[in-house]
Amino acid sequence: MEGTLFPNRPSFPIPRTKSAQPNHHNVKFNLSTLPLPPQSPSPSLPLDSLLQHLLHLSSPTHKPKPINPPQSKLKKFSAVSVSQLEGSVEEVHSPDGSVEFLSRKGKLLLNSIVEHPLPGLIDLFDSVKFELLDVDLIGLLRGLDISGNWERAVLLFEWAVLNVYSRNGKIDNQLIELIVRILGRESQHSVALKLLDEIPVEDYSLDVRAWTTIIHAYSRIGKYERAITMFEKMRKTGLSPTLVTYNVMLDVYGKMGRSWTKILGLLDEMRSNGLEFDEFTCSTVISACGREGLLDEARKFFSRLKSEGYVPGTFTYNSLLQVFGKAGVYSEALSILKEMEENNCPPDLVTYNELVAAYVRAGFHEEGADLIDTMIHKGIMPNAITYTTVINAYGKAGKEDKAFSFFRRMKESGCVPNVCTYNAILGMLGKKSRLEEMIDMLCEMRSNGCAPNSVTWNSMLAMCGNKGMHKYVNRVFLEMKSCGFEPDRDTFNALIGAYGRCGSRVDVVKMYEEMIKAGFTPCVTTYNALLNALARRGDWKEAESVILDMKKKGFKPNETSYSLILNCYAKGGNSRGIELVEEEIYKGHIFPSWILLRTLVLANFKCRALMGMERAFQEFRKHGYKPDLVLCNSMLSIFAKNKMYDRAHEMLQLIRDSGLQPDLVTYNSLMDMYARGGECWKSEEILKGIQKSGGKPDLVSYNTVIKGFCRQGLMQEAIRTLSEMTIRGIRPCIVTYNTFVAGYAGRGMFTEVEEVIRYMIQHDCRPNELTYKIVVDSYCKAKKYEEAIEFVSNITEIDKFFDDQSLGRLTFCIRERMES
Repeated sequence: MEGTLFPNRPSFPIPRTKSAQPNHHNVKFNLSTLPLPPQSPSPSLPLDSLLQHLLHLSSPTHKPKPINPPQSKLKKFSAVSVSQLEGSVEEVHSPDGSVEFLSRKGKLLLNSIVEHPLPGLIDLFDSVKFELLDVDLIGLLRGLDISGNWERAVLLFEWAVLNVYSRNGKIDNQLIELIVRILGRESQHSVALKLLDEIPVEDYSLDVRAWTTIIHAYSRIGKYERAITMFEKMRKTGLSPTLVTYNVMLDVYGKMGRSWTKILGLLDEMRSNGLEFDEFTCSTVISACGREGLLDEARKFFSRLKSEGYVPGTFTYNSLLQVFGKAGVYSEALSILKEMEENNCPPDLVTYNELVAAYVRAGFHEEGADLIDTMIHKGIMPNAITYTTVINAYGKAGKEDKAFSFFRRMKESGCVPNVCTYNAILGMLGKKSRLEEMIDMLCEMRSNGCAPNSVTWNSMLAMCGNKGMHKYVNRVFLEMKSCGFEPDRDTFNALIGAYGRCGSRVDVVKMYEEMIKAGFTPCVTTYNALLNALARRGDWKEAESVILDMKKKGFKPNETSYSLILNCYAKGGNSRGIELVEEEIYKGHIFPSWILLRTLVLANFKCRALMGMERAFQEFRKHGYKPDLVLCNSMLSIFAKNKMYDRAHEMLQLIRDSGLQPDLVTYNSLMDMYARGGECWKSEEILKGIQKSGGKPDLVSYNTVIKGFCRQGLMQEAIRTLSEMTIRGIRPCIVTYNTFVAGYAGRGMFTEVEEVIRYMIQHDCRPNELTYKIVVDSYCKAKKYEEAIEFVSNITEIDKFFDDQSLGRLTFCIRERMES
């Protein structure tokens, strides 16, 4: 079968029953016999319905209780005495004696606070104000914490700050330390910092543990510059950072980026202070390398650790795996796994999760999925992260069906999807505008009690990033904040990207300024969001300035940055720009990751650069990466366009050898190859084969077959194909009609040309300038200049919307041809 699909020579034996000669009989574009084109699909999408579902799911009934609930209209308490409390509230009896440090009065107040409804607590505090002043307030906060009521502890702290310490001077140091630790343990970092915004903490003699917790809180919400400032203030108080403090600061610099020298400086400081690195120290430094793509630095740091006698544990090895897994260097990831086993360091769940990530990042999706069976065989049960990694990879590769199949497998195995899993599915559906299914997924989240997080909303913002939708982006952002989600750095990055894709540069600048104002420092992701917006427009000059600004400010562009600048060059038709990035990759100055080499192939494809594609694809294979179907289809397409039959045959075989299944894009490329080679019947044969196998040819499929017939002058066959296409519910586009115009005009059938144009206008497909230029060129080619001028002068009679500028260009074209 393959031999018949790819003959060794361009010519193809034409069946005797089918005439290859132009047929000038009964070929008119018959308005009465052609079936009516199907109506254009409605542009309206259920975005409003999707947003309403997300709002409902994010409502307070599906979220943790707010820290500062609105005050209810409960009747205000009158002053209550301790004796009244004794008569109405049972004494606290703790079986383990955990609150025995409280006095009897303290226990009674604790019981009263715990049992009182949260919205009316401020009223309760006001009513027992004098009793609260007489008890050990620190002990009461500890009691609330021990009993699992941190929200009530926060409200009591706020009340005390406003009603007690605002009059009596400074707050007790221990009180601040306690509330900071409580909120730190509960990961309520935003809440902690809101409380401390009103307190000049540097004026208090806090212990190093409290300072470390505050620094960590700033780090967790992405305010790295503020975290660094707090670290410096702590040192000015005379406190010496502990190992934990240094580890937190290493994490701060690692997440902030462009800080490798700062990290090395902290490590030297730790050594000079006699602090020994622990697993968290080592893994944090290695993870920082992974974020910046510093593979060599990660290797050197790990080698030095071992040379100094450090014995890495599973935690450290897992961090190193993550570095190479993120880069898609699965071969090095496997060597790390081998070293772990040789050193009797048992791999755990995280190890395998990183290994799965390494495989899928290198394009080995099936191998990554198969690792789950290996894990189960070794007694390590995969978790939501394992499944989500594979689901996400399938989604990014355009294999939505496999992603959904894996999602079902995950649930059938008893592994409960988490919000990250749902976010991956929602993001995948959003890219395809499958909004009805997104609504179904939100309903499933609701039924499983899985509340959306800021990433869910960020995905919604990213989905709205299309031209003309900037007002919808505004609405989603406002609704997100109304649900209590404070924008973080990722939110601002999503907004910058969405507004950029909408073409609203004013809003992009505004969001960037708001991001800085909110205390978030730009990162590589911020710059990539800008590059992504520019890539859509092909504005490579502006993109180059973004890359230069990144480097100037100490940021190292990552694989995504370079992929986006390649897309910019491709969209803008700048082949030289692509070549410059190629040189940097091939010289080893930029790491040739799976995604970067893949992008290089596709960028060259967009510029029709055959040699560039071949070299990039050769490099891709040399590094052991597995190509996906998109990559193979692009290679097959470029070979088809260049009539390289043997190479196209080899690519089809590679698709099958790689375990991939040819799709509609594959067959469309084959049809195009035969249509270009004059083998229109073979092109139609593939079309019929798709239909017989249960496939659904698309508009491109039919346009390709019509093009093949029109090029051979078989206009009747082309009209037959058009009729079949419309009967199957596929609406012709401007390309379809222009193909007919070219077919008729090329044979001097100008009456039929006008019929096609009238048919187009009648069925809401306005001719473009190319439509009329095809006709003008055909007149001029036949040296019928007077007819060409007459045709142009009559255009506005049949097409009243055609503009004067386009008419002027057509007239100039005729005169230029007459003079040549």
